[in-house]
Amino acid sequence: MSYLDNNDIKIFAGRASRELAEGICKHMGVALGQGHTEMFPDGEIIVKLEEDVRGRDCFVIQSTYHPVNAHLMELLIFIDCLKRASARRITAVIPYFGYARQDRKDEGRTPITAKLVANLITTAGANRVLALDLHAAQIQGFFDIPLDHMLAMPVFVEYIRSIRDTLGEIVLVSPDVGNVKTANMYANVLGGELAIIDKRRKSGSEVESVNIIGDVKDKTVLMFDDMISTAGTICNAAKLVMANGARDVIAAATHPVLVGLAMERLQEAPISQVIVSDTIPCGARCEKIQDKLKVLSVAPLIGEAIHRIHHHQSVSALFRRGTSGKR
Repeated sequence: MSYLDNNDIKIFAGRASRELAEGICKHMGVALGQGHTEMFPDGEIIVKLEEDVRGRDCFVIQSTYHPVNAHLMELLIFIDCLKRASARRITAVIPYFGYARQDRKDEGRTPITAKLVANLITTAGANRVLALDLHAAQIQGFFDIPLDHMLAMPVFVEYIRSIRDTLGEIVLVSPDVGNVKTANMYANVLGGELAIIDKRRKSGSEVESVNIIGDVKDKTVLMFDDMISTAGTICNAAKLVMANGARDVIAAATHPVLVGLAMERLQEAPISQVIVSDTIPCGARCEKIQDKLKVLSVAPLIGEAIHRIHHHQSVSALFRRGTSGKR
């Protein structure tokens, strides 16, 4: 695919998403914008642009994973730099949106940090935001500027369909009640049954899978989620379905956060394949699960969305490509 008519588009990358940005630019047939981030000895950072952006439609790609605060601050500085260099429009492309789990007050005297981050991005000078599989869809309403919420679902569906003949009878399992809507969307698209696991959370890092609603016996279990963080939920769910006679377990998540004991848990869990996207780089940190890991690129999906935003075309049309639902 070539978008060589995009003469006034500029795509820049923060340090967190350089490789993904290069994939996006390769797909679109445009050069990655020239700019770099420097760090001072005291830890402060500065962004420098090395080409003219005056009057250009600019996109800056930066996921805000660990170290979250450093990557978020770099994104804000990048946006401010583009604004002060007279960019015509600035779109913050945030494949993984950190702080998304702090989306409400679930007890007294706690912040809603996702809203604070939305305010910071807007105040920095972004005119638009493009995000992928937000942990909480209501975060779209936290922004006072347009936000396009993409789903990675088409990428995962394409891959599962490519190996569908090897899976036998499948069942889509929701590892907790909150994930039922996502599991149901995949069940409708891939043509499988639906099962639900009743999960009880003991603490912020420990969960217990108690009961399963539905039939998993002699079936390949597919579990989809927006992220795998400590992997406690997904691994406990895998053990439960295997104890109930499942033939195999495949776990998939858009964002491979993979912190704490995640690697050890996934390595030991009865999961044959862990499918993730490249919103967060895996690299050397995922060596322990390399034999189970399958990384899918969302670069073409994001590239198509950027093309549509630049040319004032519908982004929502991408939701209907190979899927039947929108979250």
